[in-house]
Amino acid sequence: MLEKTYNPADLEAKWYDHWESSGAFKPGRFPDAEPYTIVQPPPNVTGSLHIGHAFDTTLQDVLIRFERLRGRDVLWQPGVDHAGIATQNVVERQLDEEGLSRREMGREKFLERIWAWKEESGDLITQQLRRLGASCDWSRERFTMDPGFSKAVTKSFVDLHKAGLLYRDKRLVNWDPKLKTAISDLEVEARESDGQYWHFRYPVEGADEFICVATTRPETMLGDTAVAVHPDDKRYTHLVGQHVILPLVGRRIPIIADDWADPEQGSGAVKITPAHDFNDFEVGRRHDLPMVNIFDEEARITDAAPAAYRGLDRFEARQKVVEDLEAQGLVEKVEARRLTLPYGDRSGVVIEPWLTDQWFVDAPALAKEPIKAVEEGRTQFVPATWTKTFFEWMRNIQPWCVSRQLWWGHRIPAWYAPDGSIYVAESEQEAYAAARQKHGEEVTLVQDEDVLDTWFSSALWPFATLGWPEENAVLDRFYPGVTLVTGFDIIFFWVARMMMAGHFFMGDVPFTHVYIHALVRDEQGRKMSKSKGNAVDPLVFVDRYGADALRFTLAAMESQGRDIKLSEARVEGYRNFGTKLWNACRFAEINRCTGGGAGFDPANLEAATNQWIVGQVKETAERLTVALEAYRYDLSCDLIYHFTWGTFCDWYLELIKPVLQGEDSAAKEETQRCCAWVIDQILILLHPFMPFITEELWHALGERQGDLILETWPDLTSLPVNEAASGDIALVIDVISNIRSFRAASSVPAKAKTTAYVRGAEADRMIRYGELIMRLARLESLEEGEAAGEGVVRFLVENTSVTLRFEGFDVSETHRARLENSLDHWNEEISILEERLSNEQFRAKAKPEVVADAETRLENALVVKAKLEAALEQMG
Repeated sequence: MLEKTYNPADLEAKWYDHWESSGAFKPGRFPDAEPYTIVQPPPNVTGSLHIGHAFDTTLQDVLIRFERLRGRDVLWQPGVDHAGIATQNVVERQLDEEGLSRREMGREKFLERIWAWKEESGDLITQQLRRLGASCDWSRERFTMDPGFSKAVTKSFVDLHKAGLLYRDKRLVNWDPKLKTAISDLEVEARESDGQYWHFRYPVEGADEFICVATTRPETMLGDTAVAVHPDDKRYTHLVGQHVILPLVGRRIPIIADDWADPEQGSGAVKITPAHDFNDFEVGRRHDLPMVNIFDEEARITDAAPAAYRGLDRFEARQKVVEDLEAQGLVEKVEARRLTLPYGDRSGVVIEPWLTDQWFVDAPALAKEPIKAVEEGRTQFVPATWTKTFFEWMRNIQPWCVSRQLWWGHRIPAWYAPDGSIYVAESEQEAYAAARQKHGEEVTLVQDEDVLDTWFSSALWPFATLGWPEENAVLDRFYPGVTLVTGFDIIFFWVARMMMAGHFFMGDVPFTHVYIHALVRDEQGRKMSKSKGNAVDPLVFVDRYGADALRFTLAAMESQGRDIKLSEARVEGYRNFGTKLWNACRFAEINRCTGGGAGFDPANLEAATNQWIVGQVKETAERLTVALEAYRYDLSCDLIYHFTWGTFCDWYLELIKPVLQGEDSAAKEETQRCCAWVIDQILILLHPFMPFITEELWHALGERQGDLILETWPDLTSLPVNEAASGDIALVIDVISNIRSFRAASSVPAKAKTTAYVRGAEADRMIRYGELIMRLARLESLEEGEAAGEGVVRFLVENTSVTLRFEGFDVSETHRARLENSLDHWNEEISILEERLSNEQFRAKAKPEVVADAETRLENALVVKAKLEAALEQMG
């Protein structure tokens, strides 16, 4: 027997352990079936579960469980990223607390310490993902630093280098002066702060005039190598080709014409510092300007600047530069401004664009095939609006800096000879073999100290996790994958790079669909963050309401293109949905509606209620399948929720109670078996969203041959529907709903004696189902005819007049007022929708599904309006 109270905590660990130990998550059960692969975005080894992980994981697991139920050979490939800079920071903080540093320990001992930390703490997030119900094949879990994956990373580096697509160059990078490493754009955090614009006057050589330039970083003027003006700016035409004398430095630098200068901004002239500004770097390359690097790795001034500034911290140098220029009368003005500055998200210091030797991937060359794949539809973005973003990024892509000045990560497989020659190889032995051919047997090589960007190894994730570069059956079967589920913020950093790597190494796209989900915000729509104090720990919700409730909430709120405003009340509400289902199954168990309807034929039924519910199951299953195939999580949840709570619990179970409590054994048996069959369909359809409660109820309601997780998704396309029976029960529900709605709105007590009279086209059908209508609508009697006199109310159902008389209550005016208020509401709704749909801009810019939804709402509103007007006309 089912327990009286639904308690999620009693079910979840039990069933997850059972699924994992039984091998339910592994592929291979259907070797002849079509494969379906999702690669899990690997969480950082340093991470713990946040709401974004819970959201992302839920959406993936819904698809995985859905396709597994549909009989596809499913692989959800899990794993963890070594998270170079994040992990190194964690361990370095531990060392700081112990009074140690990695430099004192040395590279080898430091890496041993990180591996020890990883073994002790590195599986936290994967254990937390299990609590959510993630049905990954954990037996295939990969780590980006494991030996096999590391081999793949090394080979990919070497192959790209051989193809001329990976090279060493001196370019600007995002430099973190505290961590002393290059970092990716994703690790740069834009912060607003109060700052200043300094306007300096640079004297024109051999003339009694100045050019005024403005900067937010005065110290960088020590590295200026030009002043740029716009080619069409007539104020400076006479000066182009001449020179200014750089104050404080005395360097003679040219005045150049370049489109980068904006005549509308400030004086129209800009200082050019190619070694310390990304835009200036491009200007410098166009004009072959010298690149004077004035910073060292700690952002202190180097010997490239005058002696007075050498060794100063950049901010100390800023203050001194301004003071010295003021002393020379070369500061024209200073403006207070609100500035957006780049900060390292882990170090918390301002990032410097820094000119340094690094390894780069030729991203513009590798981007061509992914662009082509999206243009041809071989990879599709959902929602499609993200396609434009992808193209904008990819068509303006720059070389990708892949080296990092860290110790934790994949060490770059490049070795240097004493003369600076570089040997890129898959092993030290191969590097020496190549070097000895040129330098002789006594040559000594030194391996590059740097490691690769974490995103470099992550780009190989869809195929390296499957065993590449070794040829194997798993790689052949499960690459390419089908769906990637991820957030918009890493389309460029991860999605695009996986597509580049997939094309180069595998000759094919790594996935056919990229589903870009929304952002989870708090109830007020604010972005969640620890600093704001509004971050949500998903495991707190799991502890309070169960994983199923949280999963259903996240899926139900995922509407393509709209961020989620997460509220605890919503999670609690879906826990109540689980309780509703639990209680319905307890009712079924008590009334012997169990066993899954074994041998039950849904096409061969006598009772109209059973024929109707079978038709409703078919419609729900078909619509739910279409919705999930289209990644409409919100619509999918809406369908199964309203069918389960409304159609099944609130209507079908109420309609069949007299049969279950009656003496007609044949009718009772049919209804018991039908009810059991319907519950089974509900459990299967709901399983992708709420796996724990559905598996528990599946086993509680009958002897099963196997687990629900491996059942078969309903395919009811060939099942005939009895339209007459469906129409009859829909009519009954419509009548009962109208009577209940009127009672509630008019505050008529449930015990008030009520008589209903029906007249019109459907009167006979209503009388035929009189007992059901009377019981559920609490009527004293249901008669054919029409009530006369005061104090009656009338409404229409399918062109049939239904008149109610409440003994002791004159409710006609209350009813009229309710109808008129309702009509006012619908007229307003119709007006809004008509105005929106008549707006050509709305139709042109809105997504097709949004326009279609507005059209459907208008159509429905007009139907309701017509019914209300007819009811008022009936009242006279």
